[in-house]
Amino acid sequence: MLWPLPEGIETPALVVDRETLLANLDAMADRIHEAGVALWPHAKTHKSVDVGALQLARGAAGLTVASLAEAEVFAEAGCTDLFIAYPLYVSPAKADRLHRLAARVRLSVGLDSVEAAGRLAAAGVAGRLDVLVEIDSGQHRSGVRPEAAGELASRCREMGLPVAGVFTHGGHGYHDRSAPPGAAADERAALETAVAALSRHGIGAVRVSAGSTPTAVASAAGVVNEERPGTYVFNDRQQLELGTATPGNVAAAVVATVVSTAVDGQVVLDAGSKALASDRPAWLSHYGIVPELADAPVTALSECHGLVTLPPGVSARVGTVVRVVPNHICPVVNLFDRYDVVSNGVVVDRWPVSARGHLT
Repeated sequence: MLWPLPEGIETPALVVDRETLLANLDAMADRIHEAGVALWPHAKTHKSVDVGALQLARGAAGLTVASLAEAEVFAEAGCTDLFIAYPLYVSPAKADRLHRLAARVRLSVGLDSVEAAGRLAAAGVAGRLDVLVEIDSGQHRSGVRPEAAGELASRCREMGLPVAGVFTHGGHGYHDRSAPPGAAADERAALETAVAALSRHGIGAVRVSAGSTPTAVASAAGVVNEERPGTYVFNDRQQLELGTATPGNVAAAVVATVVSTAVDGQVVLDAGSKALASDRPAWLSHYGIVPELADAPVTALSECHGLVTLPPGVSARVGTVVRVVPNHICPVVNLFDRYDVVSNGVVVDRWPVSARGHLT
């Protein structure tokens, strides 16, 4: 069942239904804990200290972030365990920031090159944070080959950097509905190979980390002892198409108003690319769907205009308020300053998007 839309809200707005959000958080925490692994949810999805606090209250071991700046935001909010799951390259400008952060939280960072390891060592943080070597399990974006993990880990150790383990992201699980099981299997296999590679160099892998919402539960087996799902907090059109979520699991949407019906068979919303983002994977057509208009697709975007093609027999009047379920919620969140939090169709709170724009 879809949650009721709030009345009198200024649009476009990023709206979160509190009850659906809490149910999503509870469900993932229960499933991951039942699998016997640690939950390190990826906060790049919500960028919210309020949502992060809810995850930690449900037993998350720490929070995963995508940048040093995101880590700083959550550290300032009191989070004590942070993992920058990214091939971090510490430029001179970032060295002091990393040093200060490592002094106040239990910090771990990702890397996939000797060059990045050298920059970490030069920053003077050896012994003050943990390193996890990133493994390519099939997405072919970043990460070393699983069998090469031991050599890189050994070089890190020579530089005085403690290697805590390995991590991967099965991003190829997003290719289509059939992809997640295979990607989860790839994550497990790649991490098993990487752990063995570390062992051959005399390095034990304390943390063996997999991560993505579509593969989270399926990959939580074998050597894997932690998971880093992110999108599950809100879900989006990609998760609906992959079968990872149902409409009742969609906790966040862009609420918009119909501002034009001048063209037959089409309405225009006050939410364009500056509210919906323009993320459209190759396997997914259009830019989102509008449940109130029979899941009509958002077929085109201008900066402030969202064009919706209406199915036969469906109409809407100027002034009609609807929700848009975007393709990918993560970049959408980064476009807004705040969440309007609703319960039973009433705005009950407003949460800042605390780490919005914190990319460095």
